Amino acid sequence: MSLTAVFAFSLLLSSAAPSPAAVTPAPATPSTPEPAVPDLPKLQKMMGRFASTPLKVDLSKLSAGDRKALVKLIEASRVLDVLFMKQLWDGNLATWEKVQQDTTPQGQARARYYWLNKGPWSILDDWSSFVPGTPARKPLGASFYPADATKQEIEEWIQSLPVDQDKSLTPSPRDQATGFFSVIRRGADKKLTLVPYSQEYAPELTRIAALLKEAAAATDNATLKRFLTTRAEALGSNDYFASDVAWMDLDAPLDVTFGPYETYNDELFGYKASFEAYVNLRDDAETKKLAAFSRHLQEIENALPIPQEHKNPKIGAQSPIRVVQQVFAAGDGAHGVKSAAYNLPNDERVITQKGSKRVMLKNVQEAKFNNVLVPISKKVLGAQEQSALSFDSFFTHILAHELTHGLGPHQIKVGGRATTPREELKDLYSAIEEAKADVLGLFALQHLMDHEKRLKLNGLIPVGEAAERRMYVTFLASTFRTLRFGIHEAHGKGMALQVNYLADKKAIVANPDGTWSVDLPKFKAGIKDLARELLMIEATGDRAAAQKMIDTLGVLRPETLKALSGLESIPTDIDPVFVTAEEVAPVARK
Repeated sequence: MSLTAVFAFSLLLSSAAPSPAAVTPAPATPSTPEPAVPDLPKLQKMMGRFASTPLKVDLSKLSAGDRKALVKLIEASRVLDVLFMKQLWDGNLATWEKVQQDTTPQGQARARYYWLNKGPWSILDDWSSFVPGTPARKPLGASFYPADATKQEIEEWIQSLPVDQDKSLTPSPRDQATGFFSVIRRGADKKLTLVPYSQEYAPELTRIAALLKEAAAATDNATLKRFLTTRAEALGSNDYFASDVAWMDLDAPLDVTFGPYETYNDELFGYKASFEAYVNLRDDAETKKLAAFSRHLQEIENALPIPQEHKNPKIGAQSPIRVVQQVFAAGDGAHGVKSAAYNLPNDERVITQKGSKRVMLKNVQEAKFNNVLVPISKKVLGAQEQSALSFDSFFTHILAHELTHGLGPHQIKVGGRATTPREELKDLYSAIEEAKADVLGLFALQHLMDHEKRLKLNGLIPVGEAAERRMYVTFLASTFRTLRFGIHEAHGKGMALQVNYLADKKAIVANPDGTWSVDLPKFKAGIKDLARELLMIEATGDRAAAQKMIDTLGVLRPETLKALSGLESIPTDIDPVFVTAEEVAPVARK
């Protein structure tokens, strides 16, 4: 974090956040010993896992109106940072103000790491605390649920709520309780109650909505104007459906994602969405080239290795792809490990009607590849495998990963009851879904390679054994990049599952010298087999099978731990410095 960013956040707290007296940090559990506080060398080592990486983007082709809109979008995103920190922990903002008051070298290092994690817990260390006086670990439910409520109490309360059997457009109380856009609180009578985001976060959302409306007034792009206007309205109404549809139709040089989306921070149930912002510049040349992939989604869906009744017969071309250069990110999009791509929205109603959109952050991916994956490959791959490492393969697989989130079962029936895999798998869904997208990404690319001539891809995707080896070897190297984030969250747990499954199939082999290699035929067969198992877990909503798979395969085995131990000197991820954003929307100084 730059000193400018620290200063910016201090100013935001004074205008958008409660005073320290109004926000009291939740006390640590008495039975939990105070965590050891990292000293300065330890903090520097922890921070060193993130390679500081300037992100500079050419804005010369933006219209004057879009330039004005860009400034307002960056300002709105900075307010969203405050909102997100409130979501992560109810004591977050008061603790952050206190942390900034320590001007010693250790205090400044702590503040830098606090900002990177957007809280007092190190995401790379299983959310362990590095700030004295804070809980030893992030609450599983973040601040979405009462701190004194048990999971059983919440579940029983949810089951007691009315449910709309007709599935009308207005969500029932039970649907709202398990939905994305509400928190659960205790009322004056100590009973659990629902509070919509629009009420819970009203001060921040009111300010953000005003800035989004200013950006909408400034832009000369009709689709961006519509999205920003409807999203500003949604922040007040708590109904995000129309604005998600508008986001799916967004076709503008400024490609903006802004709102509550991912549920990873709700480790208790996986219900509640965190606010995030991505302010991007569309890369027209890359977007045009890669959009061809979306035309073949139905082809890939039809080829999935599952029974026909579980396939979607109408995928069509409802999956737009955007390749962008990131200008700024905030909230859930800018804490801990940074996203290289995302696939949204998560609302099944929108997916059914409009599909989902994949956004590829190309400059972020290039930074990750150069700063992290290349050094990793020199440690974990043999000489022959190292020569096959390829940024194009890395980039293309991330694209395929995001595309294939939209494939496979999304609307299912369990015991004659209409439901979704997310509802049935609950807290296990994210790990299974992330593993599915990884595996289906490789499955899809292999299918396109195998049928390149019939599909008339015209060189869009390379074919042949050398191209296949580049794809699988690059994926193998990338597994270690992901596993370094830990297996406490969905992506890492899903990746451990894949590595162990493929190792059991002898598709990847740990060599005596500590390097790893690929058996190409076994790799291709293993991917198909694993795809079938993951898809059927989702198709049947089989939570027991998901639990068994995660318990047995979602672990780090000795040979994997040995490889990871040799990567300690290599950055784990990047710490973007938003150079262009600070140039066009500098933080006002007192």
